[in-house]
Amino acid sequence: MDVRATTLRVGLLGGSTLGAAGVPAGPDAVPRSVQRLVAYVCLSGRPARSAVAGQLWGGVPEEQAHASLRSALWRLHRLAPGLLDTSGGALTVAPGVHVDVRELCAWSARVRDRRTGVEDLRLPLPELHGDLLPGWCDDWVLVERERLRQLRLYALETLAARLADAGRPGDAVEAASLAVRGEPLRESAYRVLVRIHLAEGDVAAAVRSYRQFRARVRDQLGLDPTDRLTRLVAHLGEGRRVAS
Repeated sequence: MDVRATTLRVGLLGGSTLGAAGVPAGPDAVPRSVQRLVAYVCLSGRPARSAVAGQLWGGVPEEQAHASLRSALWRLHRLAPGLLDTSGGALTVAPGVHVDVRELCAWSARVRDRRTGVEDLRLPLPELHGDLLPGWCDDWVLVERERLRQLRLYALETLAARLADAGRPGDAVEAASLAVRGEPLRESAYRVLVRIHLAEGDVAAAVRSYRQFRARVRDQLGLDPTDRLTRLVAHLGEGRRVAS
């Protein structure tokens, strides 16, 4: 298949994939040096060649680092010609290439933009649920992984609240539950979930969600839920027992 005639896609969430639309190439099919090169450029915007060489091959002499960069670019061109724009002194993702990290950021921006109509609010696609490059320990990956993780969780909480206000409780619960699964110790996600259950009159589900979070945070952190969460259920008939 001539990948130049198809849509190229880079996947960084949940793992590293590279290939033409519908024909992904997993990490075993792509050299590690190429994976790191593509990931760094996708996450860095338009880095200079010297910056890429220094970041990815910083432990070797400069001349050798640039030679390694040229080798990785040659290998990438054979695997997916046209994926990177290598003209000039900088590297960037070529126009028309789809990158899941960018799609996640675009989805988050739409959710948080109050100008987006509720009819256009959607849950994130399944391929946007994973963490950035799990198992990679480079500093530039760790920082971006946490940023994207927080971005996704905050957007899910915002989405859940907006969907609930728009009278779509089923979708709202799903969005809040995705946030809870993404970070089981995140109290703000549970607050949104409890509020949705209470707004729908589902007291049992609200209390169950509260107790689930309380058990987790006590077991793993030795802490209790904050008053902001406890007050949501304290007015119930079982409020005193729930908050105990």
